[in-house]
Amino acid sequence: MSVTILIPTALRPYADGQSEVLVEAATAGEALNQLAARHGQLKKHLYNDQGTLRSFINVFVRDEDIRYLNGPETALSEGELITIVPSIAGGAPAAVAEPDTLPELDRDELARYSRHLILPEVGLEGQRRLKQARVLLVGTGGLGAPLGLYLAAAGIGHLGLVDFDNVDASNLQRQVIHGTRDVGRAKIASAKERLNDLNPHVAIETFETRLTSENALDIIKDYDVVVDGTDNFPTRYLVNDACVLLGKPNVYGSIFRFEGQASVFSTKDGPCYRCLYPEPPPPGLVPSCAEGGVLGVLPGIIGSIQANETLKLILGGGTPLINRLLLFDAWNLKFKELKIRKDPNCPICGEHRSIHELIDYEQFCGLKNPAPALDGPEEITALELKRRIDQGQDVRILDVREPFEAELARIPNTTLIPLSQVAGRLGELDATRELVVMCKIGGRSAKAIQALKAAGYTGRLTNLKGGITAWSADVDPSVPRY
Repeated sequence: MSVTILIPTALRPYADGQSEVLVEAATAGEALNQLAARHGQLKKHLYNDQGTLRSFINVFVRDEDIRYLNGPETALSEGELITIVPSIAGGAPAAVAEPDTLPELDRDELARYSRHLILPEVGLEGQRRLKQARVLLVGTGGLGAPLGLYLAAAGIGHLGLVDFDNVDASNLQRQVIHGTRDVGRAKIASAKERLNDLNPHVAIETFETRLTSENALDIIKDYDVVVDGTDNFPTRYLVNDACVLLGKPNVYGSIFRFEGQASVFSTKDGPCYRCLYPEPPPPGLVPSCAEGGVLGVLPGIIGSIQANETLKLILGGGTPLINRLLLFDAWNLKFKELKIRKDPNCPICGEHRSIHELIDYEQFCGLKNPAPALDGPEEITALELKRRIDQGQDVRILDVREPFEAELARIPNTTLIPLSQVAGRLGELDATRELVVMCKIGGRSAKAIQALKAAGYTGRLTNLKGGITAWSADVDPSVPRY
């Protein structure tokens, strides 16, 4: 029978750019096997070396995770839709205080929040709950920007901000809490200044530090709700585990290119992030927004959804995104909701907990002290490459970015073959000569080297460390950075 597999943006480069693939299959496992057979590069993203589905890939049939149906043997009907959801790095709401313990609103606040006060679902008591609430935002970037703005505007009485980065010009396309004059400033200082201007009634506490296993519990413990605006897997798992250990709701959001996810984790009866993604993907397998890009309005939409969920948790009303994963496709303007469940075998929130304290999340995500890879790509710096070119050495450079990227910035005398086409266009290269491979920051070029070796390239292959971004920074500032 014919079934359609929906391919997420992050995996489309390995499926010839297709968003949907039609296959003939009777079970979910058969459908995925056909997909992998048809698009060989997808196989390593879907399956591990043992041939089982990777733990950071979830497959949904009829909006249910197949893990809770019949696994790969889940039967399919004619015209069935299969949704692949990779990681992109009922429950109780936040504690609701008794009315007689809530802070009062002054005359200015009554005027400021008047549109809330005339909503029966919020009213005077609800606005007083918001004033009493303490919400921690982890990150003041793409997601943290709309989160901070809308939560401050809504009258959250105490906002905590955690960030250690500085404002870069490339942030301004989406991180609307910062302005041009803030480039080079600490994000946390810029964000605090903007939020104080937006609503001086909000007390803002800042933590200009990286959230770590050593400080997370102390920072999070005094807050009612934690909102995850992070952009990396170690911090995402750290936030999740700290919230579970402290019993704090975790309002989750993530973005990549045109797609976003949102949910509410770590409530009494709902799942945590580990229930959805037990393990992170291997380093480099999932591209970052710096490599893949992100539509500027997308974090605004997902961040606003997170702010909405935070307000509902504090007000104790509505239907929070507990046991539900919301998917959003900005390019086609589609929302999809999937059912998710608490995993009884989850190592931190399950019935037999094996994690009782915070761990080393860099190591957990494979980013700390990795075992030396004997066949890993050799690297060359931008300065060394420039020196070799200036000496007249016969240096061949392969650019594996997309054509539209090459239009933005390019190193002279390079051969352009996008990563997804490298293996199939080996005949265009002299497989016996040395080749320097480059991309934007070095991730895709490392993958290209693996693909070239697997396809039979026998010459020396060297990865340009830091890609064209390093070339612009260290060699030729006239090459635009994007």
